[in-house]
Amino acid sequence: MPQNYIERILRAQVYDIVRETPLDKAERLTRRLKNQVYLKREDLQPVFSFKLRGAYNRIRLLSETERERGVIAASAGNHAQGVALSARHLGIKALIVMPKTTPTIKVQSVKALGAKTVLWGDSYDEACAYALELADKESMCFVHPFDDPDVIAGQGTIAMELLRQHAGPPDAIFVPVGGGGLISGIGAYVKYVYPQVKVIGVEPEDAPTLHSSLAKGRRVNLKHVGIFADGVAVKKIGKEPFRLAKSVVDEVILVTTDEICAAIKDIFDDTRTVAEPAGALAVAGLKKYAVRDGVIGQNLIAIESGANINFDRLRHVAERAELGEQREALLAVEIPEEPGSFLNFCRAIGKRSVTEFNYRFSDARRAHVFVGIELADALAERDQLISKLKAQGYRVVDMTENETAKLHIRYMVGGHAPGVHNESLFRFEFPERPGALLDFLTEMGRRWNISLFHYRNHGAAYGRVLLGVQIDSGEKRQFIRFLKELGFVWEEETDNLAYRLFACGGECHDS
Repeated sequence: MPQNYIERILRAQVYDIVRETPLDKAERLTRRLKNQVYLKREDLQPVFSFKLRGAYNRIRLLSETERERGVIAASAGNHAQGVALSARHLGIKALIVMPKTTPTIKVQSVKALGAKTVLWGDSYDEACAYALELADKESMCFVHPFDDPDVIAGQGTIAMELLRQHAGPPDAIFVPVGGGGLISGIGAYVKYVYPQVKVIGVEPEDAPTLHSSLAKGRRVNLKHVGIFADGVAVKKIGKEPFRLAKSVVDEVILVTTDEICAAIKDIFDDTRTVAEPAGALAVAGLKKYAVRDGVIGQNLIAIESGANINFDRLRHVAERAELGEQREALLAVEIPEEPGSFLNFCRAIGKRSVTEFNYRFSDARRAHVFVGIELADALAERDQLISKLKAQGYRVVDMTENETAKLHIRYMVGGHAPGVHNESLFRFEFPERPGALLDFLTEMGRRWNISLFHYRNHGAAYGRVLLGVQIDSGEKRQFIRFLKELGFVWEEETDNLAYRLFACGGECHDS
């Protein structure tokens, strides 16, 4: 390993602005994985990301002439904030070019730190190309987010800290990978001090920058990268990081979006903080490694690299986290279209926690139900449930791994049902507990035919159900009296305009 990188890391004077972050034990993950799991909390930096280390180390080494010209950078957000804060601290003007896809919270944070921003392109690579043009035009100093020895050395100070904080060498360190500056800096230091410690990169399946390059033995320019983990959405690994990575990286693990979401939830459960997708990558890889290799009793460290996440993205994260842990099964089930069949199906499911229920009358012979069911024992329980339903005569299709079903179809079950007449619509609330949905349907009995049903568990104290039921005009008063006796909170929505436009049955949308 090049001696000069060890010297660069040891000489990096970053602590007048950078915090030495804690190495926290993740107690819940430790118990669950049967390994000692630690999080290096780079989300606790002043800009909520490790990027401050490399940016400041690079900028503080500028000459006076370079400082007077100012600095320019391209970044999806975290490096931008590091450059902006570093420049403000040193009294240098800064211009940041950011992709148009950058989360709003990161753009606003950069502006708040005093830097000027330009939104350009749909990816880091497009933003970087434009930033280089501006750097040449304006004679500004370009601060690269990862392909720079001083930036790499600044990121390497993380390794210096965690090896001092951990009692003895850990077994493996898991590092998120985008352009490669972080893993090459950490790897250079770790392999010099403890060559036996594994340095494992983690990337999203849809942005395998380092993984693909190591497999080919050369830097690969990916045609497309996913942007869910926007902090690592880089099409080509840096030249200098790749040169180092070939010597210091033991392997690269690829993880899915669902696994990243599950890791965000794991971090929240252990720390009560919310990591951004790229910030949770290392935890997702650590979990996959522990299960894949069946390791027990090892000391495993994950770099929690950042916490700059848009609040509105949490909805998607929460939706996919249970799937990432394989704690939810999504099933499409065909049931007979006859009174009582919906209730019978719910009884077949039993006292399981139902996360979602979508049903709409389609024809007079059969109906399709889209149902989400919470699992305790992941794959084994899912297979057992499917076998049980099939044994009772139901046609079942497992949709758990179907990306289209997870992203779109689950929200599109419904629409107008021409064959449904005398339909009334009601909205209900009932206490959220295992079996509550079955109890609700049991109370409904077999008297009225359910023609529409939608339920989604939102983690609140009360479940919400939208119910369509066929009621003859002469029975409406009797049905209302029945609802009052049930004791649930309810509201009739038959005249709701959204229902009449998009979902009502029979003749109602013509009236």
